[in-house]
Order: sequence, then C-alpha cells, then structure tokens
Amino acid sequence: MSERPQRPQRPRRTQPAPRSAAASRSARAPRPAARAPRPGPGTVRLGNPRPRLRLFGVLLTLVMLAFTVRLLQVQAVDASTYAAKADVNRYITVPLAAERGTVTDRDGVALATTVDAYDITADPYLFTPDQTKVPDAPAQAAELLAPILGVDEETLTERLSRKETRYVLLARQQSPQVWRQITDLKRVLAGRQRAGGGHHVLAGVYSEEHAKRVYPGGDLAAAVLGFVNSEGKGSGGLEAKFDKVLAGKDGKITYAQSGGRQVPTAGEHEQPARPGSDVELTLDRDIQWAAQSAIEERVEKSDADSGYVIVQDVRTGEILAMANAPGYDPGDLSTASASALRNGAVEDAYEPGSTSKVMSMAAVLEEGVATPGTHVVVPNRLPRADRSFADDIDHPTWYLTLNGVLAKSSNIGTILAVEQLGDTQAEANRVLHSYLRKFGLGQRSGLDFPGETPGILADPGDWNASQQYTIPFGQGLSINAVQAASVYSTIANGGVRVEPSLVRGTTGPDGEWKPAPEPQRTRVVGEKTATTLAAMLESVVADMEGTGTTARIPGYRVAGKTGTANRVDPETGRYNGYTSSFAGFAPADEPRVTVYCAVQNPKKGSYFGSEVCGPVYQQVMKYALKALRIPPTGAEPPRLPVTFDPGD
Repeated sequence: MSERPQRPQRPRRTQPAPRSAAASRSARAPRPAARAPRPGPGTVRLGNPRPRLRLFGVLLTLVMLAFTVRLLQVQAVDASTYAAKADVNRYITVPLAAERGTVTDRDGVALATTVDAYDITADPYLFTPDQTKVPDAPAQAAELLAPILGVDEETLTERLSRKETRYVLLARQQSPQVWRQITDLKRVLAGRQRAGGGHHVLAGVYSEEHAKRVYPGGDLAAAVLGFVNSEGKGSGGLEAKFDKVLAGKDGKITYAQSGGRQVPTAGEHEQPARPGSDVELTLDRDIQWAAQSAIEERVEKSDADSGYVIVQDVRTGEILAMANAPGYDPGDLSTASASALRNGAVEDAYEPGSTSKVMSMAAVLEEGVATPGTHVVVPNRLPRADRSFADDIDHPTWYLTLNGVLAKSSNIGTILAVEQLGDTQAEANRVLHSYLRKFGLGQRSGLDFPGETPGILADPGDWNASQQYTIPFGQGLSINAVQAASVYSTIANGGVRVEPSLVRGTTGPDGEWKPAPEPQRTRVVGEKTATTLAAMLESVVADMEGTGTTARIPGYRVAGKTGTANRVDPETGRYNGYTSSFAGFAPADEPRVTVYCAVQNPKKGSYFGSEVCGPVYQQVMKYALKALRIPPTGAEPPRLPVTFDPGD
C-alpha cells in the first residue's frame, strides 16, 4: 500500500509567495464533490420541496391580489357610496324648532304663548329584526306606546315598520310628562336587557323639542288671534298674518348615534334656531272679556246666528276689543265648527240699516242744506220711484226736526233730507256717495286682516231706482262691523277718521321694539258738523222720543244710534230675518270710546236694535269707561228739539 502524500503547508499571509497564472487557475478550480453514499436498506428518501413552495406562493399571491382589488374598489371606485352608507348608519340630523313668539294685549298679558312640548319620533331601522333580535319589534313597541301617546297600535306599528327611511313622527307636541313616561319605560327595558331578561324594543324612540302653542284665555279673542295647525304654521287670524314674524327660523343638529343613543365623543354640528318676535296688540284683555261675555249671552238668548262687538279708542283708532259669538278655543279645535273659525267682525258683509243714517245726516249738515232744527214733515208713506217707502211702524204725519228724524230713526225723513243735497236726484246721489267713501265704506278698513271684506258700495251711476232711496237709510249697501264702528269714531274724533289698528308693535329676539306704522288720518267732516252730530246722537238715547233709551248710563252723556235692517241670507241671497245693531260713543261731549254691536238673525224675542243690542252696548260701554278710568264730564246735554208745532 502506497503511502498517502502529505498536504503542502499553507504559506503565511504575512509573506505571500508569488504564483504563476497556471498555478492560480489550478488553485481556483473546484474540487470534485464527494459522491453521496448510496442509501442502504431502511433509509427514507425525502421528496423535493420546491413544487409545494411554488404552489403556496401562487395561492398567497392570488389572495393578496383579491384583497388589493377589493380595497381599490372600496376606497377608489365605490368610495362615495360606502361613505354615504356609513354616514346614514352613524349620523342623524334632528330639526331644532324655533320658539314661536308671544302675542300679548296692550298691557303685556299673554294671549298666545308657547310651552315646552316634544314631538315623539323614531328610527324604523332600529326596529328591524337584525337590530332588535325580535321578529315583531314594531308591534311590541306600538303596544307599549299606544296608551301613552293616545295613538292606536295599528298606526304606530305601520310607522315603525316603514322602510327606506330613518325618521318617522309618532306623535306631535306631547307634554314633558308624556316623554318622561317613555324615558322611564326605556330605562326599565334597557335594564332588563343588560340583565339578560328581555329585549329593548324602544331603543329607537326619540324626542324633539317642539314647543306647543297655548292660549291662556281659552276662547278669549280667538277670532282675532286665529290658531296654529299641527305643523306649527299660523292658519287663521293674526297667527297667519304674522306667521313669519312669530315663527322665527328653525335650526338643526347632526350627531352620531349608536343603539339609539348619542355618541358623546363623536362630535356634533348644530345650527341654532332663531326665536320669533313677540307681537303686542291694541286689545285690552279685560275689555275684550267684557265684550265677549256680553255678545255670547245675547246671541244665545236671542237664538241668533252670530254677533260681534267692537270697542275702539276714538282718538288713536286702536281696537280695544273685537268679540265674536259663537267662539272657539284655538288650543282645541276638535269641537269648533267651520263657521266659528272665521272672524265675522271683519269677514261678514251686511246691510247696516239705520246706524248708517248718521252718515246721511253728516252730509246734510256739512253741505249746509239743513240744521238740527230744520222742519221735516214726515208722512206715513212716501212714494218714490217704483215703490212706496215707510218707517218701521205706521204713524200719522210726524212733524219732526232734522234732529227728530235721527232720534226717531225715520226712513222717510232721511230720504227727504238727503234729497236736498242736489238739484237733481242724480246729483244728490253723487254727493252722498262721496261722503260714504270718505267714511271708509266700499274699501278695506286699514286693518289688513286676513279675509277682511271691503263691503259693497256701488258707484252712484249704478244705483237702481230703489237704491237711490234706500241707501240713505242703510239698505242697498253693505259694511263690516269694524267699518261701522269707525264711522262713529270719526264723528267722536271731531270729524277726522283714523284708520283702525290692532297691532301696537313687535319685539324681536334681540329685545328691540319696533312700533307699528302710524295710522292714516283723513278729515271727513268739519269739527262743527261732528259736534252737532254728537249732540243729535244724544237725543237718540236721552230723549224719551228717541229709540235708544236702553243704552243710557247713569252719570254719563251717551251718544248712540239704533239699527234694524232686513238681512240678506248668505245661503239663498234673499232677504230673510234681520240684523240688529247699536252704535255710539261716550262721554258724548268729550268722546273717548266707541262701542258697536250687531246681532245676525235673532229668532227669539224682539229683533229691534234698541232691544237686542242696546243693552249690550250699555253693558260693554259701562265696563270700558270704568276700566279706562274715564270720569263723567258733569256737563248737561243740550236737549235739542225733536218735534215742532205745525202751527208755528
């Protein structure tokens, strides 16, 4: 056996020896690999892992590619859609109702105001089986809420089952006590759910503050105030006229919610509501109550269709009371009739009858064609045009002064006096018409009240044969109650007409007071004519020959005029029944207050204005003088003559 050659020693690195190129190539050449030993019996040979690694790598790549594609779809292609869905599921927007302004009387006493109330709402999505884990959550919730809200179960179930919406209204303007009942019930159900004893089926019930309109006086001045409908909009009277002023501007709040509760850490965005302005009226609450009580009692006693009373300050034109009967409670419309919701004092047009004669007398006096002492011979019948005219009673020939014609309310005497206004009947008609217009007839009063009628006053050229003789005593034309009161206030104010007003001003949410515009003033007749007319109207009340003795007030000088007119039935357009009225002012020599009363179609007892409305006038005027602390003047009335001796 030959001896194994020894490996040459490795040269030291510190002293490397130079090598030839051939030697270097020899040194770099790889050594032949040792042959692996052949497996013997019982040895396991492993498979090659590379195919499996490649397969795993391919699968992992496909999975990552799928995730990448989906991520691109969510974040890029459908980003806006998914963001919108997330916002719907997470955020809700709730309206913030503005507090409606208060309506007060002239002394700041609230006639219409607001109190805390809640609209009960719900999110139908939170009543689905997926959210409540209950198949009939809407029905269960409805069963619990129905007796509290006063809404039937079927209606509540239908609302809670609606799809494609996240907001439904269950009940409007519920009291704080109702919402407290619901919150107590929600607390009990939530506690049971946490204890594993039930499901919280009321988690999706919410509340929204929505102040409720209330009227402290009940039906007091209801026809003036109007009412607010279920949606919070003014729907009648001044509530409708000043709806934008009173309503303010609603706001809204958006916040995150989960499980029916607000997420406090998620932030919120609020647009505050702006409260409405307060409106101060010219009405005096106490005088309004007295007027309303008196007319309601009279309408009921006379079995009449309706009635109105107007009380006006003769100097300022301010309406101190506007009462209607029958009335209604604007806070509860369930029992109100459609006719009662109107303000008949401004919406009803009717023939005034003899209260209109004061305008005819004003024209006669102002034109200088007669004086209070002018003699007027009044026969029992007066043939004119196509008919024969009469007074309200048959009588022998009367020998009356012009003052007596007004005191005894003679139709014939009025026709005879008005005929003196022109050389022809047509000219007399034109003169009378001009005065009627100046007194405010045939045009709106200036109140600008919703539904106000201007009445009817035809042009004199259109007066038929009958009208040119009936209009002087108040038939053949129509007015409303405010216009009628304004006529007497004009006489009481020295012949100057002041447009009637109902609003003194408004106070904004910032506390700034804004007075109403000054009313328009118009000279109708001279002061001398007005003073003379006031004295003549005293004869109607004070003289035993007058028709208005029922209106006397002890200690005060009272000027007034009765009226009894044939009434046009609004349903048939034909005359049917009567309109009874009384108008006047006091104290007669220093006028401060006008009161006008009208009753439509009294069917029980008398229908004469003196007996139907005279006592109402006396009752209301007496109260108003006391409430306004107006003392008697103490002066004696002039006692103008009513008749004359035909032999003189």
